[in-house]
Amino acid sequence: MGLSRSRTEPSSSPPGFATRAAATALLSTVLDDATPLDAALESDAAFARLDQRDRALARAIVATALRRHGTIDAILAKLIEREPRHAGKLKRILEVAAAQILFMGVADHAAVSLAVDQIAADQDARHFKGLANAVLRRMTRERDALLAAFDAPERDTPAWLWARWRDAYGEEAARRIAAVHRVEPGLDVSVKRDAATWAERLGGTVLPTGSVRFVPSGPVEEMPGFAEGAWWVQDAAAALPAKLLGDVSGKRIADLCAAPGGKTAQLANAGAHVTAVDISAPRLERLTANLKRLALTAEAVVADVLAWTPPAPFDAVLLDAPCTATGTIRRHPDVAWLKRPEDIATLAALQTRMIERAVSFLKPGGTLVYCTCSLEPEEGEAHLAAIVARLPLTLLPISTDEVGGLAEAVPPAGTLHTLPSHLAGPTPRLSGLDGFFVMRLKKG
Repeated sequence: MGLSRSRTEPSSSPPGFATRAAATALLSTVLDDATPLDAALESDAAFARLDQRDRALARAIVATALRRHGTIDAILAKLIEREPRHAGKLKRILEVAAAQILFMGVADHAAVSLAVDQIAADQDARHFKGLANAVLRRMTRERDALLAAFDAPERDTPAWLWARWRDAYGEEAARRIAAVHRVEPGLDVSVKRDAATWAERLGGTVLPTGSVRFVPSGPVEEMPGFAEGAWWVQDAAAALPAKLLGDVSGKRIADLCAAPGGKTAQLANAGAHVTAVDISAPRLERLTANLKRLALTAEAVVADVLAWTPPAPFDAVLLDAPCTATGTIRRHPDVAWLKRPEDIATLAALQTRMIERAVSFLKPGGTLVYCTCSLEPEEGEAHLAAIVARLPLTLLPISTDEVGGLAEAVPPAGTLHTLPSHLAGPTPRLSGLDGFFVMRLKKG
């Protein structure tokens, strides 16, 4: 979805206008059309027409507007006595400008003037050009006081999610999670071999869990080692479930719901014979292309896990089940504003059916690793007692040594539960990891 030129772009637009117009369209697609940001980025024609540098800026603006959505809304509400109705893209244009003014260090005059230009070019919003100019100029003058007044981290978390995390983890832990979500994370990669060498070449460090972390200086595809297939992008937490299968060399392993393929790559790189199953053909095509770049092989099967039957049982199954993905908000800030409370029960029921199906794929004595990138207990811990009571499964406790010494992520039950606030680093951008729940079970 893009902004059409006839409605919203002047015939001779100033430098930076197209970038802000694309950012506004993307933000509207996410918040008004309930479309995931990644999907919006792939389908937006105006965004695709930008050069690489402007695409990076537009994406950064949108991500910032989503990370700080609650704060921005509160500040705009304070500065606008009565929100105009039937005002076109006015609200989203103001949010895009506010993200730049309050959090990105963009020159104030550029953020204000380009927003006013956008409003002037929108036939429904243009009547509020004077209001927008006054509001944004006041925002630049009172920036520090406004930010101090609306500083609570939980403001940038939907109220229903904040209440859940407070109940599940306690007030302080919930506040730490919310604070991490405000910060753009660095990049984590899994390396085929010789992590220390690649950490040095990429200007990063080797984490205790084995992943390499750094702050990227440009497009991923242009970084050393990418083209030659030395590594792949994968959050440090997402790399842990596959490691919990231990030595997989020569074993037949099913990776269920496998796309985008980081876990498949790990298992194939460790010598396993992997069958990667996913319901989405396009996502599985991307998985296959990534394996080709990495010079790794796996069997790819397009199928619904609930309907598929393998030709023979597996030594192990890794099930990364569909979930609310609330553990990935630090990397995907749109998730916080797209999910709804009712999604949790629906997905938890699906996860239960998938676990039952996954168990049927295992040999007697085989291992199941179940994981979700969710912070919601119903999608993690709540499954354990129910499935052990109902299915022929025994918990295989996870030890701290298996996860790089992350003792805070291994509760007494012997499962694994990483939080975004775990794994502190030297700077906020080099700290944290995705929220994951993992349990390892033996059949029979």
